[in-house]
Amino acid sequence: MNAPAQAAHRPVWISADSGDFEVFKMQVSRRTRVEDVPQAAEVVQNIPIYRGETVAQAARGAQSRRALTAEWAWVFADGPGIVVIRDALPDAAVVDRASAIFEAIIAEEKAANLGGGDHFAKPGANDRIWNSLEKHCLADPANFAAYYSADALALASEAWLGPAYQMTAQVNRVNPGGAAQVPHRDYHLGFMSPAQMARFPAHIHGVSPLLTLQGAVAHCDMPVETGPTMLLPFSQTFHEGYLAFGRPEFQEHFAKHYVQLPLQKGDALFFNPAVMHGAGTNRTMDRFRMVNLLQVSSAFGRAMESVDRARMCRAVFPVLRQGGAGIDIANVIASTAEGYPFPTNLDRNPPIGGLAPRSMADFLSQAVREGWSDGQLDTALNDLERKNGT
Repeated sequence: MNAPAQAAHRPVWISADSGDFEVFKMQVSRRTRVEDVPQAAEVVQNIPIYRGETVAQAARGAQSRRALTAEWAWVFADGPGIVVIRDALPDAAVVDRASAIFEAIIAEEKAANLGGGDHFAKPGANDRIWNSLEKHCLADPANFAAYYSADALALASEAWLGPAYQMTAQVNRVNPGGAAQVPHRDYHLGFMSPAQMARFPAHIHGVSPLLTLQGAVAHCDMPVETGPTMLLPFSQTFHEGYLAFGRPEFQEHFAKHYVQLPLQKGDALFFNPAVMHGAGTNRTMDRFRMVNLLQVSSAFGRAMESVDRARMCRAVFPVLRQGGAGIDIANVIASTAEGYPFPTNLDRNPPIGGLAPRSMADFLSQAVREGWSDGQLDTALNDLERKNGT
């Protein structure tokens, strides 16, 4: 009796050369059928468009809420990856008040020379407010409450992430003439260099998109010439995209086939973070395109225990500096220091010179490598804790 053939399996490790371009082209050539999204008002350029009123009505009943979130979960995972909700925030006065708050914060931070740095845009192309969620809440709690009461924001987040999601937000104002972003995927793996991404096994490339949802609320009318987000529907289904999308053939295909939908004030856009996308060029001379970018995270992205890792770094540093038989410095640092730079305070710790700030593990490794004194490491850790603080 012959032994059963071993089942084919996906490679554990992938690189920038991984991923078949022809498979990618086939995947993104799909079309969204109206029958796939029965609760959408229409489908435009493969993107289902929903009415805010429809979403609000669905939110009022358990069955209707479950039906709409099920439809959106399919869209995000296996469908085009993107939804637009017209009048997600139907009260223009609420949006206008929030815009005024954001404009004031931008002016204050520019005057104080705070912030700076962006993940995918050149300096001067835009103005960012890091942690607009907290700043908005503290500036005007009543307006904040009215704004985040929107059912569209809650249902989109629940559809992809389930309950207990963690909301964060960053305002992006693209100035007249601001150039387009490089098409990319987003957080988590999307904020890493190719070399860093390649260190994560292939199955994590499948997990990363399940941990966050991207959203944007339009704070002004955004015709195509102002450069609303460029999107490539169905591109989230290409497994190797975090690494492959930097290759010329993928960038060229995006440039030929991306879609842009004009948005009006109060509209919301949500998409799977693995959708290939980028902010468009603001081709106007006098229009400032402002959006509140929502980065919603799964409740499950947390460790079981709270650990004072800075204290551990200080304690073990003399041992690592001395080294010796049986001590593997890299392994010890991995079990001691915080190896991931997020969450952080991006006003104090912006991603200048890269997609992400330096981690605690980076500083401890440098301290060992360069033979720092205890005082030097202490200063660096204190500075990092200050930057990461609220």
